[in-house]
Amino acid sequence: MVTLEPLRAEHADALLAFERENRAYFARTVPDRGDAFFTTTGFAARLQALLDEQHARVCRFHVVLGEDGELIGRVNLMDLVDGSAELGYRVGEQAAGRGVATAAVAQVCRLAATDYGLTSLTAVTTLDNPASMRVLTRSGFTQVEDTTVDGRPGLRYVRRNLAFTPPAPPVIAG
Repeated sequence: MVTLEPLRAEHADALLAFERENRAYFARTVPDRGDAFFTTTGFAARLQALLDEQHARVCRFHVVLGEDGELIGRVNLMDLVDGSAELGYRVGEQAAGRGVATAAVAQVCRLAATDYGLTSLTAVTTLDNPASMRVLTRSGFTQVEDTTVDGRPGLRYVRRNLAFTPPAPPVIAG
């Protein structure tokens, strides 16, 4: 079982530790955030900017917590405009392959429809990230076009019917 919580300032230490611990793992499939992001000062500034965007209701950021309350991922809705937003997510290496991303995406899709008033979501992933493609497909997203992500070939997905929630596979305990 995973839990989503809206991103708060109190998550700062756990979130920075999570990002540092998984930096190399994430860099295999998504653009690296750069050295400045991982410094205490750089991270604090970025976190405050995210919280400001969330307060302005431009974006909705969430942390993913495991059964023991440990921060194991993030799932975000960016650029909320006209009932739509872009979905982004990442799950730490220790939690990968256990259905955590699929469960978190299912939860954020429900929140998007019920709490945030959204009707559609888009997402992109690189072609070398088949796990992300599976998460999106299992979560009711449809591939709509080829794209590039930081210069790498990728795919764009869309989910238009947020009211329908496809059944998610169970999270595997680990």
